[in-house]
Amino acid sequence: MPKPARMAWIAFALSIVTVSVWAQAIISDIEVAPPPRKEPDSEFQFVRLAYTSNNYSRRGYGGGYGGRGRRSWMTDWPDAEYHFSRGVDRLTRVAVSDNPIYLAPLDEEIFDFPWIYAVEVGRWHLDNQEAAHIRDYLLRGGFLMVDDFHGTYEWAAFLASMERVFPDRPIIDIPENDAAFHVIYDLDQRIQIPSRQFIYSGVTWEKDGYTPQWRGIYDDDGRLMVAINFNMDIGDAWEHADWPDYPENMTALAYRFGINYLLYAMTH
Repeated sequence: MPKPARMAWIAFALSIVTVSVWAQAIISDIEVAPPPRKEPDSEFQFVRLAYTSNNYSRRGYGGGYGGRGRRSWMTDWPDAEYHFSRGVDRLTRVAVSDNPIYLAPLDEEIFDFPWIYAVEVGRWHLDNQEAAHIRDYLLRGGFLMVDDFHGTYEWAAFLASMERVFPDRPIIDIPENDAAFHVIYDLDQRIQIPSRQFIYSGVTWEKDGYTPQWRGIYDDDGRLMVAINFNMDIGDAWEHADWPDYPENMTALAYRFGINYLLYAMTH
């Protein structure tokens, strides 16, 4: 075969391989978030906690970290990351990464990030080793925001793991005058931020989670370490920020809570 023809054939073959790899990556992204990649030049990179699911989740709501299908920890991914990150970029002077990532509870990289988000924590499970690692992260100055869990059963399931993290620290209502509620926005408004199902049903609560609660866990110096958004779905409000039917006032409030928690984590 003449050399030009041979080179053209090689180029064609390489293009087929490239397209195949790209297509596999797209298919893979449907099932699992992109691999972690640190961006040291950014001040904020959205980090989602990729936990193992508990038995309640496995019975019908997806497998644990590393399994197939869409897991509970991936709820609202990737739109929640995208919209919230863009909101932080637009509404603050924080340098924001365009590359949201996920980290498992035992990843050492967890200590490189001041703020971590965990969703559907009524379905999480932290074993003793993972709980100790998260505890170390929080006591070193890290901040965990948990969201989107509802009702008596999911509270008990959340508590089963959270008490492994801090068996000796109480969960209390965040006081109205806490700095986390007044970093950049004065969060004096308390409304239940619902999932998108509200659009169709008009009901803001799920299961028996009728009353929204803003709770927290503090360190010995009074610093909020864990922000617990119970009986609400802030992540859905981020995810559907561009839906015309989702209430704008609820999306705006969800942005304000997230941004306040983030800036609190970066400054306290």
